[in-house]
Amino acid sequence: MQHHSHISFNTHRIIFMTVLCLFGFSLAFQARPRGKQRPRKARKTDTRVYLQHADTLSYDIYGSHPEAQFVRGNVAFLHKGMRLTCDSAYFYENSNSFEAYGNVKLRQGDTLTLVSRKGYYDGNNEMAHAWEDVVLTHRKEKLFCDTLDYDRMYGIADAYGSAGIKLTNNKDILTADWGRHFTETDHSEFFYNVILTNDKGLRIDSDTMYYYSKTSRAHITGPSVIRQKSSTVKSEDCWYNTSTEQSELYGRSTVYDGAKTITADSLFHNDKTGDNEGFGNVVFNDTANKNMLIGDYVLYHDVTGDGFATKKAVAVDYSQPDTLWMHGDTIRIHTIDINTDSVQREVYCYNHVRAYRNDLQAVCDSLVFHSKDSCMTMYKDPVVWTQENQLLGEEIKVYMNDSTIRYAEVLRQALSVELMDDTTHYNQVSSKEMRAYFVEGKVRENWAIGNVQVVYYPLDDGDSTIIGLNYTETDTMKMYISPDRQLEKIWMSKNSGVLYPLTQTPPEKHHLPNFAWFSYMRPKDKNDIFEWKPKTAGTELKEERQRVAPRRSKRSTAEAQPANSQDTQETPSDQNTSSEQNAPSAPTTPDNP
Repeated sequence: MQHHSHISFNTHRIIFMTVLCLFGFSLAFQARPRGKQRPRKARKTDTRVYLQHADTLSYDIYGSHPEAQFVRGNVAFLHKGMRLTCDSAYFYENSNSFEAYGNVKLRQGDTLTLVSRKGYYDGNNEMAHAWEDVVLTHRKEKLFCDTLDYDRMYGIADAYGSAGIKLTNNKDILTADWGRHFTETDHSEFFYNVILTNDKGLRIDSDTMYYYSKTSRAHITGPSVIRQKSSTVKSEDCWYNTSTEQSELYGRSTVYDGAKTITADSLFHNDKTGDNEGFGNVVFNDTANKNMLIGDYVLYHDVTGDGFATKKAVAVDYSQPDTLWMHGDTIRIHTIDINTDSVQREVYCYNHVRAYRNDLQAVCDSLVFHSKDSCMTMYKDPVVWTQENQLLGEEIKVYMNDSTIRYAEVLRQALSVELMDDTTHYNQVSSKEMRAYFVEGKVRENWAIGNVQVVYYPLDDGDSTIIGLNYTETDTMKMYISPDRQLEKIWMSKNSGVLYPLTQTPPEKHHLPNFAWFSYMRPKDKNDIFEWKPKTAGTELKEERQRVAPRRSKRSTAEAQPANSQDTQETPSDQNTSSEQNAPSAPTTPDNP
């Protein structure tokens, strides 16, 4: 019994040592360098063309195809995943090729089908040539042509023919003289007389077009015209998305929308939303209203009529013989009730505004124009020049009539300066408020209201020399001017004045206390509007705080009320009289001053 146990223990020990040895050999085998492994042989690809089926097979060694097998009836060939069927064929087994006739149909996987009446296939080069009523179907695309060469190795199909070619993708239809389709990248190239249309009213005419079916994007090069529902585009370098109706235009392309056009180095246009975003020398032109918006960046919405321009932004009005050029850091346009008879437009130009016209120049910090009342308002240190006249104040309002000035108003710290011919003397008028009335663009009346001070140099009737200095103070002054710019008469309320001989004029009387001549700020031409020239330090207008009468409290009013209030109560007639006295007077016109 003991001997049996000893034998069993030795047996188990031998088995355990054997397992450890096998496990060690296994680890050593796994740790063996891979470089010493025998290289695996690549699996050979079968390049032969196989005749899968035919109802009949025959030879004609004395005919026109002695080396070919003539097969007919439900013919089918196989080659590297491709299957081709036809009614009959000449099979050249030695050259690994065949000619197919009647109902030729090539299938490659489940994404590509090529059908035609006749075809030829070279198995060695994997080239297919099809002609007569050719249709290539690749996913959702169909390519129609007379003749097609298909390179299976590189996935390239060249289509051509005397009748041209046609490609359809969903609702996009493209026609051209010839083209090329790439099955690997799902894009096509079309050349000569290219036309793209769809059911959204789109038509693109071009010489060269690259079409990407997955994204419905077309890259158009060469002189091209894009006609859409609401606009027309002319470009030589454009990307167009037929699904979203968005276009990316480069190389000074132009979008036409009725009387409006927008041109830029780079332009992004959406015909569906009417958005236009331009970069680089952008020009928005409205030929109906004869105005333009220019800038290195312009954003305009056709649907709302709102626009934005910056980076050398310029608003141009060429409705009159003299063109007005106005520049600001930023120009905004807001349209109200667009496409209606009551359409209104508001223009905001702000920061470093400079304007030039042959007969008018102006500078200010900001400007607002409202078409409803044809009023242009200039804010913060505005200065206006006409010929040798300078006008300034805290705020200047100009009312237009068919783009000509009808009425102008200067509010607070108004100052009018006229440079005399000798360029050393200035006629000057300062007041709280000034008004000017125009007829046919010419000043016919000038009003100065409130704390009026006048420095005027009268001229000799004979030789137009200065005979003295007239200094006058009054509350209101009205000047009436003839159409040929001659002073007809002056009307003033109670006034006090002194006429000094020119040689006896006190030096301090030559200039009013607030006199200033800002000729160095004046724009010289349309190109000078881009250079901001601020007032010299200390010459800026300091805004005057408006004095407001103190209001009496209800308590103090009740305490001051007499005991018998009926005796002191104001009558209705008294109330009307008081109201009329406090009502502001309406502005008058030159015909009824």
